[in-house]
Amino acid sequence: MRESLRTPPPLAADTLRVIPLGGHGDVGRNMSSFEINGDRMFIDCGVLFPSEEHPGVDLILPGLDLIEEGLDEVKCLVLTHGHEDHIGAVPYLLRRRNDLPVFGSRLTLALLREKLREHRIRNHDLREVAEGDRFSVGEFELEFLSVNHSIPDALAVVLRTKAGTVLHTGDFKTDQLPLDNRLTDLRGFARIGEEGVDLFMVDSTNAETPGFTPHEREIVPALERVFAGAKQKLIVACFASHVHRVQQVMDAAVRHDRKVVYVGRSMLRNMTVARELGFLHVPENTLIDLKQIDNYRDDQVVIISTGSQGEPLSALSRISSHEHPVISAGAGDVVLLASSLIPGNENSVYRVINGLTRNGVQVVHKANAMVHVSGHASAGELLYCYNLVTPRNVLPVHGEVRHLVANAKLAVSTGVPESNVLAVEDGAVIDLPAGGTARVVGQLDCGYIFVDGLTEGEISDTELTDRKILGEEGIISVVTVVSFRSRKLISGPDIHARGFSEDDAVFDQVRPELVKALEGALADGVEDTFQLQQLVRRTIGRWVNNNYRRRPMILPIVVAS
Repeated sequence: MRESLRTPPPLAADTLRVIPLGGHGDVGRNMSSFEINGDRMFIDCGVLFPSEEHPGVDLILPGLDLIEEGLDEVKCLVLTHGHEDHIGAVPYLLRRRNDLPVFGSRLTLALLREKLREHRIRNHDLREVAEGDRFSVGEFELEFLSVNHSIPDALAVVLRTKAGTVLHTGDFKTDQLPLDNRLTDLRGFARIGEEGVDLFMVDSTNAETPGFTPHEREIVPALERVFAGAKQKLIVACFASHVHRVQQVMDAAVRHDRKVVYVGRSMLRNMTVARELGFLHVPENTLIDLKQIDNYRDDQVVIISTGSQGEPLSALSRISSHEHPVISAGAGDVVLLASSLIPGNENSVYRVINGLTRNGVQVVHKANAMVHVSGHASAGELLYCYNLVTPRNVLPVHGEVRHLVANAKLAVSTGVPESNVLAVEDGAVIDLPAGGTARVVGQLDCGYIFVDGLTEGEISDTELTDRKILGEEGIISVVTVVSFRSRKLISGPDIHARGFSEDDAVFDQVRPELVKALEGALADGVEDTFQLQQLVRRTIGRWVNNNYRRRPMILPIVVAS
């Protein structure tokens, strides 16, 4: 998988260079770079949502720093669909170059426009495409195929170059009974396969899941049972972009004589866009504003909310902790989590579930009811596509390492030579010569770019480590004034703690040891405050570890008078 860093060689003529800038090792921040004969383009530009390992971080971007040089020469960005992990980082890319042409489907670009408006990016070049479109941009000939996913208007992308043909699936599944009647274009996959696919880039998210992903329609009976059993307040939490799921909840609400209210800014924004474009059908007199909710009994309303992944500031998280200004949930109420767990979000989701359950709420989720199906192809579907396309080389995309490896094994099982299947992580440099075999020729540093409030890329791993220590272990400050002239302590050491102990008296045990260590160092002629601070840090750290088995942040301050 991950190789040590090594600089790739100069790119040869008529050779396609592919660099994953995100999505290879994480479920998120999907982005890939393609370059041939001096022309370059990108597919997708998404974000990764932070886990508990990233305190204070709002978003994580793909490896935009790697493409800073030569960005003015990039021909275009192509977006496969409108999920945040595929379009969420576009504003940060366009800040670097706002006239970069961006191709995407009608819904994808509509969602992106709202995002760019929020970021106050006005000068942009968005170009709508649809399945069946085929045209050239520089060295790349692009073709678009329809695919079925958990958001409407998703596309697969075909790149034809002098090095060969690439088929990039985007996120997809092969639901044969889609809610919007828009099938994955398997005929198109087969047609491209007959022409010859030199590199197949395949969604890996469900590669470990055997069989076929269930149809979206199969969750209707479970939804009906939830609606029929809810006698009071009913809250449904799902992704703010899951138009199909919202449509199913909307239809069930009509059948059970409930009004629908959106809670969460992104939910309201996205569903308004989907309705205006005709992707979401809202029956007349069904939708009400949040301000109107008090005009109805609890059993007359269904609330569609954000927060299915336990996001701390989401509507559902605030409801679970009694912090939402309008909505509350208690004994007898029902909350339905209509989504899958994104890897890394488990603790956050279970925290919300436990909080709701503690309040007496009945929580229905995928683990205890058939209330959600995935938007990604399972192993059976992937095998079918491999046999349909018969690619020469395979590059699994979109997933953690285990997903990429599982997908690679599926490709090999269908007859693709193991040497031609590259399960690589972000930053790998892959060259595909004309008619040849794809090979890893280098490895670049494709580290995380953290967004924290208004700052981008200014947070280091060291600062994140400090934040985790502060949050988990606390901080101890020690202030001492010394005289190098008299070689004595003038005052202190004054020891205070936050997040470690409520009573500073616990440090009475170590204070004499600190005094002894400092006076000994002064007597030995030490006249460097930094050395004395390190002595304080070692002494306190050793004492805390021996007595409390903890590692708080220690902030020693030694002042010389």
